[in-house]
Amino acid sequence: MTETHELDAITEALSIIDRALGEMLHRELVSTNEVADLLLDVRSALSHDAEVLAKN
Repeated sequence: MTETHELDAITEALSIIDRALGEMLHRELVSTNEVADLLLDVRSALSHDAEVLAKN
């Protein structure tokens, strides 16, 4: 069960990263706010599952 939650968190984080990279790939400039939002989204996805795992 734990491995499934970890795999789900990693898959979600990779999905967030891939989606953002796809959007940013064709741009010359990316604002720091957009990068910060991306990092916060990834952190949120990973930390949510870490909290769930810690409770089990």
